[in-house]
Amino acid sequence: MAERTQREQRDLAREMSAAVRGEVSFTAADRALMTMDASNYRRVPQAVVAPRDADDVAAALRVCREHGVPVVPRGGGTSIAGQATGVGVVLDFTRHMRRIVSLDPGARTAVVQPGVVLDDLRAAAGAHGLTFGPDPSTHSRCTLGGMIGNNACGSHSVAWGTTADNVRELALLTYGGEGVRAGRGTDATGAPTGLPPRLQGGVKALVDRELALLRTGYPDLPRRISGYALDALLPERGTDLARALTGSEGTLGVLTEATVRLVETPAARALAVLGYPDEGAAAEAAHTLLVHRPLTVEGMAADLVGDAEGLPRGGAWLFVEVGGASPAEAAARAGALARAAAADGSTDHAIVTDPAGQRTLWRIREDASGTATRMPDGAEAWPGWEDCAVPPARLGPYLRDFRALLAQHGLRGTPYGHFGDGCIHIRIDFDLLTAPGIRRFRAFSQDLAELVVAHGGSLSGEHGDGQARAELLPKMYGPELVRLFGDFKDLWDPAAGLNPGMLVRPARLDDNLRFAPLPHNPVPVAFGYPHDDGDFTAAVRRCVGVAKCRTARTGPGSADVMCPSFRATGEEAHSTRGRARLLHEMLAGEVITDGWRSPEVRDALDLCLSCKGCRSDCPVGVDMATYKAEFLHHHYAGRLRPAAHYALGRLPEWLHLAAPVAPAVNALARAPFAAALAARLAGLTPERPLPALATETFTRWWWDRRRTAGAAGSAPVSPGGPTVILWPDTFTDHLAPQVGRAAVQVLEAAGLRPLLPPTAPLRPGLRVRRHRPLCCGLTYVSTGQLDRARRVMRRTVDALSPLLRPGRPLVVLEPSCAAALRTDLPELLPDDPRAARLAAAVRTFAETLEQYAPGWQPPRLDRPVAGQTHCHQHAVLGDAADRRLRARAGLTGSLSGGCCGLAGNFGYERGHYEVSVACAEDQLLPAVREATPGTEILADGFSCRTQLQQLGDRQGRHLAEVLAEGLAEGLGTAAG
Repeated sequence: MAERTQREQRDLAREMSAAVRGEVSFTAADRALMTMDASNYRRVPQAVVAPRDADDVAAALRVCREHGVPVVPRGGGTSIAGQATGVGVVLDFTRHMRRIVSLDPGARTAVVQPGVVLDDLRAAAGAHGLTFGPDPSTHSRCTLGGMIGNNACGSHSVAWGTTADNVRELALLTYGGEGVRAGRGTDATGAPTGLPPRLQGGVKALVDRELALLRTGYPDLPRRISGYALDALLPERGTDLARALTGSEGTLGVLTEATVRLVETPAARALAVLGYPDEGAAAEAAHTLLVHRPLTVEGMAADLVGDAEGLPRGGAWLFVEVGGASPAEAAARAGALARAAAADGSTDHAIVTDPAGQRTLWRIREDASGTATRMPDGAEAWPGWEDCAVPPARLGPYLRDFRALLAQHGLRGTPYGHFGDGCIHIRIDFDLLTAPGIRRFRAFSQDLAELVVAHGGSLSGEHGDGQARAELLPKMYGPELVRLFGDFKDLWDPAAGLNPGMLVRPARLDDNLRFAPLPHNPVPVAFGYPHDDGDFTAAVRRCVGVAKCRTARTGPGSADVMCPSFRATGEEAHSTRGRARLLHEMLAGEVITDGWRSPEVRDALDLCLSCKGCRSDCPVGVDMATYKAEFLHHHYAGRLRPAAHYALGRLPEWLHLAAPVAPAVNALARAPFAAALAARLAGLTPERPLPALATETFTRWWWDRRRTAGAAGSAPVSPGGPTVILWPDTFTDHLAPQVGRAAVQVLEAAGLRPLLPPTAPLRPGLRVRRHRPLCCGLTYVSTGQLDRARRVMRRTVDALSPLLRPGRPLVVLEPSCAAALRTDLPELLPDDPRAARLAAAVRTFAETLEQYAPGWQPPRLDRPVAGQTHCHQHAVLGDAADRRLRARAGLTGSLSGGCCGLAGNFGYERGHYEVSVACAEDQLLPAVREATPGTEILADGFSCRTQLQQLGDRQGRHLAEVLAEGLAEGLGTAAG
């Protein structure tokens, strides 16, 4: 039997590869990437095909039909109900079929391929003052094909409707290979237009036979997404076949092209944020605001937004957006709406007209599908009942009953979402890991379906039924209409080849759960994973698939970093989600079978820059840099590592040894043959010159300065000032000592007394002349040499602990080293309380000045800035203090987000150069090129400065250098 299966698989692979011009993959890695979407479900496909055009789709369908293999169309893979998973061949439309075929501003229509990302269409339409109305929170990565498949909606549906309301014509192929051009109207026979002969009579006969059922079987509400929309085929509704097929979840045909409606966007927008005492009051009020013709009415409560700034007084809020012909008109409309809401029970309000302020608040809402997956106490929460909808006027009573049902089942969740449309989203703390928990998940689902129906609602109000809800459709529609759904499916897809198990004759809602194959006990790991109770499997489970990491562009003014390697390659395997999927499958052991030795996981992680952007930008806090270090630690245990791991991972040791002979090393590095040979032996990329070593290290300068001052009897600069410990990181010490010298000058000018820690002895307790340098362990961590990292970190803790008295900070100039000390160190030494105390003492240069010299006035420089916030600072440390310090110094403008692409060892490793350059071209280099003459280029990270030096024509400097220069020019003041 196994031999037959393998032979059939080989035949399928051979014939598919011969028939399709796009990529065809049967590899374990590509199959593993497609096992899940953003739902609770998991299925393992046989293959992944990326068709180039409609002919490729037809060829793939033909081969699958001949082999009896099912087909699953897939867009961005952000489906919540499981309909983007399947066991056959997955058609990935995001690779090639992502073209906007045409855009007609006059007719307000666009023709798109299924893989077009919504934000790309919105950007193209925006040039003409138009947009595509439906806008799910995943708008930066979801595709038009997926939106049409699920009949997606988004926050603006109160103004512009669902996707079905905005579809004009669909081009599809059935599993049998027949072409369909679905639109509105009938042909001469009275059948819907655009049908092939086989379907013409069948569809017409089905509608004619079931007119009474179609007219009475559907609830009337704006967010009725569940089931097939067969009532759109009624003659009084214009026999709209395109509308009937929208939301069919890829079960009837494979979309190859769509004509969609575009709508005019208001010239200006204002956001009225209305506060209410609680969620129930906000829900009761939402539908009353529709008379003001808002663009959005979104609701959320305090248990979702946490301590977000900019919200008015209240325990729950409605975000109500209005438009206008001018900013003044939009603001006036928002004000009138807010006054009406106040008369009707709102507690407070805020009117936000600034686009940046609006984006900040909307981000709270857009990230909710991820942030809601963690309860306030850290417990996991999951989709499954993500988007039920009821008539808007029933939302208040429904939410009260919903909360009561949660309590009855001992469950918790945080409702939020489209209150104006009566549709809520919620993640619930289901236990999907144990049999009792899964039984409760099923019982709750059945009870909630009955509750939704009792309130006249729809089981799905946005994301479709998929596997999550389709089993319960008889509760909503009754057996007769559900039988009719089956008849319609059989008419279109008699072989049941398209997305089987979805919507019609579905799998049980508690089958195929994604966590079933994962280990039941924690696997041994090196890091502590404090946010996941020490469980690496739980850490990997964090990725729920909302795919914010797949955003191809960050947008103007964005500070986001995640995910630079995906933006460089466009490959799912190089996204945070893709890597998390592979780690999930590695733990499951079904598709990825080599465990920690997996080459598939190694290759996917190879292009991870360890920028840590996902730690802050991922709504659920996936920390792929840590997962990568963990994997490399196990992968190379007891084995020879790549040469670059020894050369770059142990860089602090080599630099310490080379320091006494730095001039000779620099001379060799400048000799072409010697440099090429060294790069080859060390596994380094030949395109990059090696950085020059300092002929006088920062620590040597410091101690020489101290000895000179002591011999001359000079008093300390600030005898009464607070003492701060200045960390001599490897990069500052050996490669950029001018940064350390500048920092000392500024700290002393601010009235602080910097001290450097003593060098740790070779063996504790022995007084010998040979010393080992102190180190944060960063380079060892980034290459997965975690045993060595722990030894280095332990030595650092031993040396620093006596110096770090309460209230005394550890000032770290290099952001990546500060991040390592603040996060990696306590997570690798979780059993040592001194490590946590050391981590808590870490301060950036700007934080130190703000907290310990609050009265100091920096030099007034009065010039614009450009450059980049270090990715580790963005992700771990934060840059609020830096922004405030820059403002006080008259350094105007903002720094770009993203990652420089050099990222420590990454950009120097062989095979990474092109991706490294692409990452720099994403935000850093364009920002610097666009800077006007006289602009100060800021880059606190050594890697960022090196990348600028090697790829650009502008020199970046650390903020400490810029301030020290201002002091030297007499522009500053002493401590105030």
